[in-house]
Amino acid sequence: MTTTIVLDGATLRYHSHVALDGVNVTVDGPSITGLLGRNGAGKTTLLRLISGHELPSAGQVRVLGVNPAEDAHQVLLVREDQAFPDLKVRDALRAASFFHLNWSHKLADTLLGEFDLPPDRRIKHLSRGMRSALGIVLGLAAQAPVTLFDEPYAGLDATARRLFYDRILADYTEHPRTFVLSTHLIDEAADLLERVLVIDGGRIVLDAPADELRGSATAISGSVPAVAEFIAGRTTWERRTVGTLATATIADMLDATDQARARQLHLAVAPLSLQEIVVHATHGQTGRCEPLEDVCP
Repeated sequence: MTTTIVLDGATLRYHSHVALDGVNVTVDGPSITGLLGRNGAGKTTLLRLISGHELPSAGQVRVLGVNPAEDAHQVLLVREDQAFPDLKVRDALRAASFFHLNWSHKLADTLLGEFDLPPDRRIKHLSRGMRSALGIVLGLAAQAPVTLFDEPYAGLDATARRLFYDRILADYTEHPRTFVLSTHLIDEAADLLERVLVIDGGRIVLDAPADELRGSATAISGSVPAVAEFIAGRTTWERRTVGTLATATIADMLDATDQARARQLHLAVAPLSLQEIVVHATHGQTGRCEPLEDVCP
């Protein structure tokens, strides 16, 4: 794998507001990376830096070894609020093909049909979902070495979103390159992701391979004494009690011995989904404790 994206102490300030605060990230490619976080966390700002649409106030950004602002052909950003010229769909895609060296007319035509986009309709007359689909067509057909999707599915129904996920995976398999996908629909896109970056308050708070995160935390529920016994000595993110019942989230993957002990204690156990792990990472819930026997400090 080769290093495609490097942010070294990247900071972006707007007057007194710090949008990004000393971000250090290296993304190797080919890969599909998920950029996750709450609204206002800094996802769009980070993608604008990587695409060269913004310049850092401090630090450096490099894409394929160069400043992205100096080589627009290497990276493409498709945003939720993508602006398009007042053209017909077919003419807008034809114009886009002039700017992207790897443009695939065949793929663009195929995607137009799959997303049921009318090629002769003016873009200003498209629905919100159709404009989103047009952005997806542009992002995939351009086949830019680094392709950034910022919440690309606005207005798309579940079927169209599934088509997007299937198409990005198929295109990645046929033409491996670097994708970064910003999304709120984490569990929907989870199977696509090879790596996860979680941003909160302009800082990267989690950076790990997706396979390492899947199942890396476990929810435990049962009677208060049984839960207290099971989690004793373990790293615990969250603990709650309601009457005689308790729930806890532990930062562990359970082995066979743990599973057997949980059954003995009549506990219900379930691995956290990727989305649940991100929620914990961005809501500062690690270590939160409500009274649970004598386990809480």
